[in-house]
Amino acid sequence: MNVTVATREILAIHGGTPVRKTLLPYGRQSIDESDIQAVVDTLRSDWLTTGPRIAEFEETFAAWVGAKYAVSFSSGTAALHAAAFAAGLKPGDEAITSPLTFAATANCVLYQGATPIFADVSPDTLNLDPERAAACVTPRTKVILPVDYAGHPADLENVSEIAERHGLTVIEDACHALGAEYRGGRVGSLSHMTVFSFHPVKHLTTGEGGMVTTDNARFAETLRRFRNHGISSEARQRQTAGQWQYDMVLLGFNYRLTDIGCALGLEQLKKLEPNLARRRKIAARYNAAFRGIRGVNPPSIRSDVNPAWHLYPIRLDFSGLSAGRGEVFSALRAENIGVNVHYIPVHRHSYYRDRFGYKGGEYPVAEAAYERLISLPMFHGMSDDDVDDVVKAVTKVVAAFGR
Repeated sequence: MNVTVATREILAIHGGTPVRKTLLPYGRQSIDESDIQAVVDTLRSDWLTTGPRIAEFEETFAAWVGAKYAVSFSSGTAALHAAAFAAGLKPGDEAITSPLTFAATANCVLYQGATPIFADVSPDTLNLDPERAAACVTPRTKVILPVDYAGHPADLENVSEIAERHGLTVIEDACHALGAEYRGGRVGSLSHMTVFSFHPVKHLTTGEGGMVTTDNARFAETLRRFRNHGISSEARQRQTAGQWQYDMVLLGFNYRLTDIGCALGLEQLKKLEPNLARRRKIAARYNAAFRGIRGVNPPSIRSDVNPAWHLYPIRLDFSGLSAGRGEVFSALRAENIGVNVHYIPVHRHSYYRDRFGYKGGEYPVAEAAYERLISLPMFHGMSDDDVDDVVKAVTKVVAAFGR
């Protein structure tokens, strides 16, 4: 679809005809018959959890991203918590992270009794700004936790240099970035620990689920114990060995992913390459369509990365618009385009304001970006007609609100 000149149509929010008859969500899982059969086969097996599918999924996933070890979890949040534990975070410690992320990124630091320290983001990618992060390092800093916002890898080389200089552990929050590449390497093989999410709107789903990848055998062993109540062996290992004894060696949680979820994940992993290709094709069409439209700034892409496109966040340029973000958002929803906003900066949530005294204005780049952000629909199940509808709706709304 080639959109070059936009005429001012009556918006659906003002009584006009919406672009679509039904709502197009911002994200959605894609499940086919092979996925369903894989789950059914597991339901008919002897193991619904702590069985053979878990190791198979972990080993296949680790090989795909290029890591030595992969440890599965019941959610991306559980995986983040486990990584924070494995890194040794404890009360009195600090971890540096981005304010422009889902709350779970910072919450995992709090779960360990440590303190999240926010550093502002880079204006182009909205990822953690390494220079600002470096300025936040203190003797209490133990972890740096970059976020691959929207699927665009963080500035991992500079983050790693900071970590090496100060003896820090890098936990990369790659919950948006499965399949992304940084300087020719796949995300998941580039940091001390890398965390992924398998929520239904992500690149592959296990229903809910997460994974931590690492090349560090000590981290991997700690992660496995932490997800299993701190117990040093798992039920299937004991059954195979024909013995019953077990030992709890640390205080852990029940954060296990089931064989049912892993069966689904294995089947979904087979489709990851075409799913990534489809997302990249959608992003390319969006980029081409929005590049010349006044009032809309497409996402920036650095030359040394290949994003995975979990999200497609545009930033509104208010110099070309007579409306604010709220009006544009509501107008797009009325056109049946299921836009969203990612994210309310973590320090602006009531809990963080009340606990840490944030007033707003501490991280001006992240906060200014938030006020302009709108996430457009982005999922690999979108058809070309769906993409055309999004482009048409954005063009229609921006034209109606143009100065």
